[in-house]
Amino acid sequence: MAANGASCEQPQKRGGARDKQNGKSTDSSLRERRQRDKEDRLSLVVWRRPITTLHYFLLETLIKLKEWTFKLWQRRSAVFLVLVLCALFSIAYSTEGAHQQYVEYLEKKFLWCAYWVGLGILSSVGLGTGLHTFLLYLGPHIASVTLAAYECGSTDFPEPPYPDQIVCPQGGGAEGSISLFSIMSKVRLEACMWGAGTAIGELPPYFMARAARQSGADPDDEDYEEFEEMLEQAEGAQDFVTRAKLGVQHMVQRVGFFGILACASIPNPLFDLAGITCGHFLVPFWTFFGATLIGKAIIKMHIQKLFVIITFSKHIVEQMVSLIGSVPKVGPALQKPFSQYLEAQRNKLHHAGGSTQADENWLSWVFEKVVLVMVCYFVISIVNSMAQSYTKRLQQQRHSEEKTK
Repeated sequence: MAANGASCEQPQKRGGARDKQNGKSTDSSLRERRQRDKEDRLSLVVWRRPITTLHYFLLETLIKLKEWTFKLWQRRSAVFLVLVLCALFSIAYSTEGAHQQYVEYLEKKFLWCAYWVGLGILSSVGLGTGLHTFLLYLGPHIASVTLAAYECGSTDFPEPPYPDQIVCPQGGGAEGSISLFSIMSKVRLEACMWGAGTAIGELPPYFMARAARQSGADPDDEDYEEFEEMLEQAEGAQDFVTRAKLGVQHMVQRVGFFGILACASIPNPLFDLAGITCGHFLVPFWTFFGATLIGKAIIKMHIQKLFVIITFSKHIVEQMVSLIGSVPKVGPALQKPFSQYLEAQRNKLHHAGGSTQADENWLSWVFEKVVLVMVCYFVISIVNSMAQSYTKRLQQQRHSEEKTK
């Protein structure tokens, strides 16, 4: 009987092993298919297949417009309220009266804040290259205000949005009357709006991961796929980048609000993972967004602002220029354009509004061209991303048809 029992158990074990092998082969084939599909999508870019990419981009744009129109129709009461408010503001804007000064003030403030919030949102997506708009816009803006404050001896510039050039007030101020806190208060609105924009830009990964966890659907996002793979391979992770990502994920998951606040309050290139983690583990919206907003718009923004102001203080700038000149061989050649640029900025401050126009410097020319290239690349990356999204729709449709056959 024992022998018969053993002989009966043996085929069952072999069958179980065969099932495990079939399961592993199925998983490996599914993983290989996903990898092939991913490679096919990534190969669809403007500089390789321009006609197909633009065609798929237009088709995906039409699909997105249809989806957005349907969502707006579902929330037609909110849309109607927004349209009514816009109509009221338009009537107040076009009607003459004593209220026009308040309307103009609100318009200027709104456009100024919207400009910096928009740049903050773009900074979260990195202009398609990972380059933050802080380096392109907010940092140079804070630096120019700092240099102007020390040159003019005052921060009584016109209220933002500034004219083309910051105009020194008549008479200026006493030497040494400029303090660090006066410059910080001068650029506080722009800096906080930019920080709020970066916090808003972190919401799409959160909502995407949250919707994927609640519905169980496979989202059209490569970062979320990498996040799931990282969770599966968490125990065997050896490289530094993966362990750093896991550290962020564990901190956010265990500490909650204060963990998100700590990750958002320092320059952290892995913060996108915090948004995905919070969405995946269904962290409440206001816990995530509140901590992100406080960390980015208040704590982190003041740290970055303080760093730029100290770096571009008058005595430190003079030391930097002299230090550049002390570099052997190339130092004097680099020192000259920097000195010319600073002198041109001083001349613009003293002669603003007059007929004197400073010569264009090659540094400003290069900066303008870098910004133009970054914006163009950002637009092209959007075209590529939407075309790849449509390709994924076609791949999913093809796989579903194969299953039904």
